Amino acid sequence: MTHRLLVLGAGYSGLAAARRAHDLARRERADVTVTLVNATPDFVERVRLHQVAAGQDVGVHSLAHALDGTGIDLVVGLVEGVDPDARAVTVRAGQGPRTLGYDSLILALGSSAGAGRVPGADEHALTIADLDGARAVAARIAADRPERLVVVGGGLTGIEAASEIAESHPGIGVALVTGGEVAPGAGVRGRAHVRRVLHRLGVTVREHARVEEVDAQGLLMADGERVPADLVVWNAGFSASGLPAAIGLAVDDDGRAMVDASQRSLSHPDVLVVGDAAHTLGSSGAPLRMSCAMGLPMGWNAAEAVLARLAGRTPAAAPFGYLVQCVSLGRRDGLIQFVRADDSPRPFHLAGGLAARVKEYIVAGAYDNARTGGQAAVYLRVSRAVARRHLRREGARPGAVQRRAPSAGAAQRREPSTGASKGASLGAARKGRMTRSASGVDDKRSA
Repeated sequence: MTHRLLVLGAGYSGLAAARRAHDLARRERADVTVTLVNATPDFVERVRLHQVAAGQDVGVHSLAHALDGTGIDLVVGLVEGVDPDARAVTVRAGQGPRTLGYDSLILALGSSAGAGRVPGADEHALTIADLDGARAVAARIAADRPERLVVVGGGLTGIEAASEIAESHPGIGVALVTGGEVAPGAGVRGRAHVRRVLHRLGVTVREHARVEEVDAQGLLMADGERVPADLVVWNAGFSASGLPAAIGLAVDDDGRAMVDASQRSLSHPDVLVVGDAAHTLGSSGAPLRMSCAMGLPMGWNAAEAVLARLAGRTPAAAPFGYLVQCVSLGRRDGLIQFVRADDSPRPFHLAGGLAARVKEYIVAGAYDNARTGGQAAVYLRVSRAVARRHLRREGARPGAVQRRAPSAGAAQRREPSTGASKGASLGAARKGRMTRSASGVDDKRSA
């Protein structure tokens, strides 16, 4: 009997999951159909959106072209409802509403900007969390030619946005405001390099500065000081998709779906969640941060788990381990920070032009690997091996961080709001919940 695998979302995780499932099914001669649903006909390289914000035309690829010849069915439309009990998804496509049934469902709907926590941010700031937002920033810069632009958020996304805009538009006074240190995940020397390059590009860095409010004149800080700005670009926080909570999956306090080591929901075994919306434990026992670096292996892992269960095999249980953090500092400089499996910085890094070239290679490879799955098996083996080694050093068993299905009441199940019945509309669910604080710490799109 044909097993219907439905993947919602064609970002890094979703595209990787769909392609890996297709390849494994063909190799194992499994009777599996793969359907991929996405709101737009294009794949967007989110790790390049800072370049789009600076006015560069990059990072958009046709999904139809990417899937050509695979047999994966692409449905372009908005997900309007998911009914886990009926195993059905309602999609509003070009020809009207369409219901898609499934036997296994992979949710890969990602995250969105989380500006709403600070008063005025939604009304007076732009974000680069998606393609439309990044293009809006570029359009404002081109039309208004702002003299003062402030980027809020000192993690990788904020650093990349500030440096890219400053390099591309040297006439703009760019400031970077963060509630903590800039580049908090880097080592001491790596962080010093980031500060030096930002200074060279003319970016004013304000660390340990908490934003209290955003208005038409700029930022009001917690200490009462004003930071004037003609344009505010908000990168201090992202919200996981609200769909897992809306359809009743077990979620954490941030709305991320609680999953086991194979990405399967703890409350709904037919639903797997990958990418930014998944609360996936890493080798440290803490949830993996939102990132392309973990989104790809999550997608591959989920696909392998579906095929393993169909074949009667036990899915791999080892957690993932980090390898590097990458940040571009304009087109000619960058930082490659080598990290331990738990994402803590090692004492060595690459910097300068070489790092910029390595970062570009990694970013280009991320899309290619999501599209083709070419390095999936190798990457998963390396990432899992790094995690196992870390666990052995910490004196823990390789399966020690694997979750078990919760007992009754152990994992909170958030039911759909009144009137949603067993399905759930995505209109309100898309806002999700905050997963980063307004302090400006954001490692969202590290490749």
